Amino acid sequence: MTDVLIVGAGPAGLLLASELRLAGVGTVVVERHAQRPGFCRGFNLNARALDLLARRGLAEGLVGEGWQVPHAAFSGLPVTLTLAGTHTDHPYSLGIPQTRVEEILEEHALGRGADIRRGHELLALEQDSESVTAAVTTGDGEYRVRAAYLVGCDGGRSTVRKQAGIDFPGTEATRFSLLGDVELADPEALPFGATTGPGGAVFVIPRPGYVRIITSDRQPPADKDTPVTLNLLQSAVDDALGRHVGLRAARWLTRFGNAARQAAEYVRGRVLLAGDAAHIHPPAGAIGVNVALDDAFNLGWKLAATVRGTAPAHLLDSYHAERHTAGAHVLANTQAQVLLGEAHDRLGPLTDLLTRVAGHPAGNRAFAETITGLDTRYQMRPDADHAWLGRLAPDLALTTGDGRTRLAELLASGRGLLIDLTGGSAIRESAAGWADRVDLVAAACPDHPELDAILLRPDGHTAWLRTAGHGYADGLHQALQHWYGPAAPSNAASAATFRS
Repeated sequence: MTDVLIVGAGPAGLLLASELRLAGVGTVVVERHAQRPGFCRGFNLNARALDLLARRGLAEGLVGEGWQVPHAAFSGLPVTLTLAGTHTDHPYSLGIPQTRVEEILEEHALGRGADIRRGHELLALEQDSESVTAAVTTGDGEYRVRAAYLVGCDGGRSTVRKQAGIDFPGTEATRFSLLGDVELADPEALPFGATTGPGGAVFVIPRPGYVRIITSDRQPPADKDTPVTLNLLQSAVDDALGRHVGLRAARWLTRFGNAARQAAEYVRGRVLLAGDAAHIHPPAGAIGVNVALDDAFNLGWKLAATVRGTAPAHLLDSYHAERHTAGAHVLANTQAQVLLGEAHDRLGPLTDLLTRVAGHPAGNRAFAETITGLDTRYQMRPDADHAWLGRLAPDLALTTGDGRTRLAELLASGRGLLIDLTGGSAIRESAAGWADRVDLVAAACPDHPELDAILLRPDGHTAWLRTAGHGYADGLHQALQHWYGPAAPSNAASAATFRS
């Protein structure tokens, strides 16, 4: 028996495996494909994803390999959203192939001891009050895996979701597009961006050695899973442009629509969902992989604490509460972008209004933070009126007894973190009962002299803080109990060690 079985070795499954192994949780990943696909689904990590990955030391290497784009697009609005001034440590989108992101995440998961089995496909699952049993098939036959918990990270057609009987309500696709990674017979025939013709538009993204072409599928077949051929893409491009542009050497051809669905439950008993298994949405904003990573980062520490038996009873349910709400926001903003992108006279006044709002610095920042998830804010207990509470804390520059460090480095262990900036020890001593789950650190933060102390969850979100002149300091124990469970017995607390 293993602690957690993850189905799907995409970005969500691989990051979740890494997070669970960081906490010492036994983890098996099964992936039905024997090899990573030879095509790349996306080329973008947004600011929110980079901020999260930085809390585990995973962002720096990716940033070194990619290219930085200091803005974001809001489909349907003729504006460029700048990321300068947004609440992030990475004010840019990072151009990097999803295939490379997956390679790095897999290296980390394997390095931490995850058991990743490619060419192993989930057939069925059954759960009871104590475990989940999965039937898995390989080229050599079938076997069973029994796990305390099972997480479906197996995409929009999730077998896990269907086997668990979790509803997937939403809207069917009403429009479809064709996507092809191909070569142009004449490399100068189509420029980067959108080219409009009498029959529609063709969008081109240059890639090393090929181009990605996206255009409307005006007559999709009854079976939307019917394979796309190069001839079909060629005809669609020619019809849109009203002229022939030669395509050849297809690497990947697919069809996608504007369907929007969200699982009714992210947690059902001992079965959980993350990534596309939990939500599908239009591709506007190129946010898919980023939301999947966000799900995994939120779930990892909560599931680990539940497996270890240290989690308060509600902790796993908070995964659904927080990420279902965030997912609903993603569906809403991507659907809005699709609507604004449609040529419709009735939407003209709305487009004009939103364009003017986005042209204002505050409006520009709000739009940018909304479509990238930088505005994500979870409900905390106790609640208080501070801009950081519930949000990802900034990567503060700190000075400890060991020298200079940054907040992100202190979170790399995957544990909770209480930073005491008072110069005394009373705050840390009051939290000693949680020292087995929370690192208690004394530090100085010259950039924020008003800050006395800050409590962070393992995912870097601010659970509690105290500033000079604010009267919510008494909530520390309540916040610790809410996220980490009861304090350890006094004999364990007396053995706690503080970092300074």
